Amino acid sequence: MTITIRQCTSEDLHQLQQIGRQTFYETFHEHNKMENMKAYLAKAFTEEKLLSELRNPNSEFFIAEVKGAVAAYLKINTGDAQTEQMEDRDLEIERIYILQEFQKSGLGKQLYQKAVERGQTLEKKRIWLGVWEKNENALAFYEKMGFTRIGEHSFFMGDDEQIDFILVKSIEA
Repeated sequence: MTITIRQCTSEDLHQLQQIGRQTFYETFHEHNKMENMKAYLAKAFTEEKLLSELRNPNSEFFIAEVKGAVAAYLKINTGDAQTEQMEDRDLEIERIYILQEFQKSGLGKQLYQKAVERGQTLEKKRIWLGVWEKNENALAFYEKMGFTRIGEHSFFMGDDEQIDFILVKSIEA
């Protein structure tokens, strides 16, 4: 399988919007009310919001393509772009989302490695992320990658309060 990972620019806005909506829906629709899902997708993946994130110097997006087709994406944050107040030494993986048809193919590991490489290039000491407590596949993946749980925070899907576990790992060389 030929995989290419490239950094996104504003030229990738519509591809990013499409894969963002599709992967989020595929991953979480079975566990959420449809009205909450629709409201979240309408708010989280607007052109304005994504353009703002793409232009933020403390956020980076990467698209993974398999044989030229968009299959997954990664979003990382540093500094004030992080979704929780963390230290300057930290890098956040905000999203690793993979289309269902490409899951369990090694893409997640490659995108995770890309995040680690960026963290090391930026001289970060730790990498962290939030994972929904019911996302068993993601929790198992990050446990396998050596992450440990240090806390939790609330995430609202419409009127439904959900819990994300905060996981962290050292990435010092």
